[in-house]
Amino acid sequence: MKRFLIATLTLSLLISWMAYAGSPKISKDLRDKNPGDTVDVIVQFNQAPTNKHEKKVKDKGGKHKAKLDVVRGGAYSLPAAALEALAADPDVAYISPDREVQGSLDFSRQAVNATIAQQSGWTGTGVGVAVIDSGVDGPDVAPQVVYNQTFIGGDAKDYYGHGTHVAGIITGNGKLSNGRYKGLAPGAKIINLRVLDQYAKGTDSSVIAAIQRAIALKSQYNIRIINLSLGRPVRESYQTDPLCQAVEAAWKAGIVVVVSAGNEGRNNSMSTKGYATIGAPGNDPYVITVGAMKTMASSSRTDDLIASYSSKGPTLLDHVVKPDLVAPGNRVVSVKLNMNSAMESQYPANEVNDDYFILSGTSMAAPMVSAAAAILLQKTPSLTPDQVKARLMKTATKAFPTTSIATDPATGQIYTSQYDIFTVGAGYLDIAAALNNTQLATKPALSPKAAYDSATGKVYLASVDGTALIWGDSLIWGTSLVWGNGLIWGNGLVWGDSMVWGDSMVWGDSTTQGFGLIWGNGLIWGDSTQTSAEAINIAIQGEN
Repeated sequence: MKRFLIATLTLSLLISWMAYAGSPKISKDLRDKNPGDTVDVIVQFNQAPTNKHEKKVKDKGGKHKAKLDVVRGGAYSLPAAALEALAADPDVAYISPDREVQGSLDFSRQAVNATIAQQSGWTGTGVGVAVIDSGVDGPDVAPQVVYNQTFIGGDAKDYYGHGTHVAGIITGNGKLSNGRYKGLAPGAKIINLRVLDQYAKGTDSSVIAAIQRAIALKSQYNIRIINLSLGRPVRESYQTDPLCQAVEAAWKAGIVVVVSAGNEGRNNSMSTKGYATIGAPGNDPYVITVGAMKTMASSSRTDDLIASYSSKGPTLLDHVVKPDLVAPGNRVVSVKLNMNSAMESQYPANEVNDDYFILSGTSMAAPMVSAAAAILLQKTPSLTPDQVKARLMKTATKAFPTTSIATDPATGQIYTSQYDIFTVGAGYLDIAAALNNTQLATKPALSPKAAYDSATGKVYLASVDGTALIWGDSLIWGTSLVWGNGLIWGNGLVWGDSMVWGDSMVWGDSTTQGFGLIWGNGLIWGDSTQTSAEAINIAIQGEN
């Protein structure tokens, strides 16, 4: 009898698990979990959850960890065997893992024309920027911090150095360098929301909780911008990903969300030459996603080049055109912790002195754009997030070479970069030009998607819902307004013969590798790609 009961229970679990594996309300990357495992998940409901919803999870063996009302859900741990039954509940919209996220100025100010803005008195004064990162610490930024909170236990101090460096790019006062390493918007205030530990690791739920807190504090601290110099691989459509849903909620609440593109631009594990490597939540069409440029150790913009490690679009699964624009991110000097953090111990050669540190990556490029947004909002507080995004993209510099090469200083390997919209977006951040622009976007500034026409073999741009072409007069994203004809139709760029979008590249469903994978329904960027740690190491050290 005992053996019969055990066998019956085992069969029941197996049947339950087989049914669960195909549920459209359960993320695909939960499928490899053993039914006996306990998993950390984020459950999104169809409405703001109440005690009734929480009880439904608890009744299935779940333990509540955090309220995530911003995505109409919560973080839970529960038996994997209970997932199918929970997904069958009509009140449940989607279940996904509580995934891990990671944190991925001398010449930079001149490169983006921030010096001109500062000389004119535009320093972001009065604007609050929520830095959701590893914490914020250090004398150059401490006076600008008006609020501290941790979402991972302990205190809100920075024990890694990443968040402090990011905050310094935005609003460092530069006193310890006599102004040489001053931030781009030194008048802005920092709201420090710590979500990454001493190794720059965190979870979706902690980031979502921090975004939720930033929305709640918006009026109190005039939070107009959230900076997310962190991310993870794309695992599902932005339409169901809880991290993406959280940044959309912040955007709709009137907060500009700036996200680093990722440092996977050299990743060729999918045979895409680094394309389709934008991370989440940078894959969301609402947010401003930022790639990294190199200032080439000069104050002139004209010689600046793309960093080969900067992640490129289109995004996996949804094919959103990303990044939206690029900004300096290679070998950026900013504030360092006055302590021996893990990052400083691992990269001693990046230390400038006791007060400043060199970092590279799109994590450094994102706060450049956050600072630019703060400056625009100081001058014109009435700007909406869509208007800020449209203005920054329209005024971005669009003059680039066709190609450039870069050398990895550690290995000597050479990388070639193409300057198409999936690499540089709408162009190179220009704060002075953005300040001088007075146009106001009247339509939502969602990034478009790249669509494949199997009849003609061409790739074209369309709105993310697929209802209209980007070039329609009724849309804000006309060629004369955002990208400019040169970046879209120029020879050798989007689908010129020398580019990956040329006639020699096959985009159809019949392909088994390369760009055909981007359009396949089954592909999720995952285990076969370069690890996040490798990408972070590449970016931290920078390139020549």
